[in-house]
Amino acid sequence: MEFAWTAEQEEYRKRVRTALDELLPDDWDERYVPESYASDLQVEFSRDFCAGLAERGLLVPHWPKQYGGNGADDWCHFILNEEMKAAGEPRGPQYMNINWIGPTLMTFGSEAQKEQHLKGIASGRVIWCQGFSEPNAGTDLAALRTRAERVGDHYIVNGSKIWTSYARTADWCFMLVRTGPGKKDITVLLTPMNAPGISVTSFPGLIKDGHLNEVFFTDVKIPVVNRVGEEGQGWKIVTHALSFERVGVPRYHTGLQALHLAVEQLREEGRYDNDPVIQTRVGALASKFEAARLLTYLVVDQRVKKSEANTDSNLSRITSLEATTDLMNFLGDVFPNGLAGGNVLLEDYYRINIPAGITGGTNEIQLDLIAQRGLGLPRSK
Repeated sequence: MEFAWTAEQEEYRKRVRTALDELLPDDWDERYVPESYASDLQVEFSRDFCAGLAERGLLVPHWPKQYGGNGADDWCHFILNEEMKAAGEPRGPQYMNINWIGPTLMTFGSEAQKEQHLKGIASGRVIWCQGFSEPNAGTDLAALRTRAERVGDHYIVNGSKIWTSYARTADWCFMLVRTGPGKKDITVLLTPMNAPGISVTSFPGLIKDGHLNEVFFTDVKIPVVNRVGEEGQGWKIVTHALSFERVGVPRYHTGLQALHLAVEQLREEGRYDNDPVIQTRVGALASKFEAARLLTYLVVDQRVKKSEANTDSNLSRITSLEATTDLMNFLGDVFPNGLAGGNVLLEDYYRINIPAGITGGTNEIQLDLIAQRGLGLPRSK
């Protein structure tokens, strides 16, 4: 098996890096990165940045040409993800639009929805947020209570969502609502965030500003034409969407970058070259991240070859998250006083990854899916 990149892929990576050099301001690391990619500052910056990527054909290269892409394969998409995350994710929330909202609309959206929203995403100037979790329905999405009652050609929505990153500045919300009495009577509505009756409240937490918001819906009118697929089809749609999200973040890439920064700092402090315990831990971490890389590349290869979906994406996510957790523990051990006010990139890595084992489906959920769908084990009673 050949693990090296092709000449064309290497050239594509150079194009991405050149675009980053051209589009990022000189004070990117000092001014923007500390604010986090969910902050109002970075989110608004992302509109111009992503428009610049779009002009260069680098925002949605893996999308079909009729939707604004270049018809490239998923390898280009993951090379793009690796370089963007390594640079501090200047796309802000756009990675979500590109990675799973757009592809989900390609599969389940109406022609009118594709025409409106795929063009908007491909332009780089439209911001989306994800209306899934609720105060009593996080890991168990089927327990959500936000309800949509159909009245004529509209739905009337009442309820709330929580942990909604980017909600303060988003143009649209990809939202799950309950439309029937059954546990999985769930529907997807494309919700304009400027609709009357929507309010957003931010609250502080360990992770950086912009990620923690609660969104309230009071008699919000959403046209029926904004429904994705059929009523009650939401569970199928969101399952499809999450299959993209689970391998969308290249944690192996940013993890190895953070590990390299940590080793550099330890060497500067004279605490690396003569400490076999630290060296052993670094070696184990590097091995875990490389294993996560190979598992992720396996999933990408399956997508390129149009293979049937399986639990490899769940395995990839678990491996990446375990490596990330181990690295965070390592950083806390070797820099107990150095993350706060220390290396800004290491601090940013640590704080961004605090919720990593929860967002996009907890590790426990991933393990359950592997047990049931991969190993054929029965559900517990």
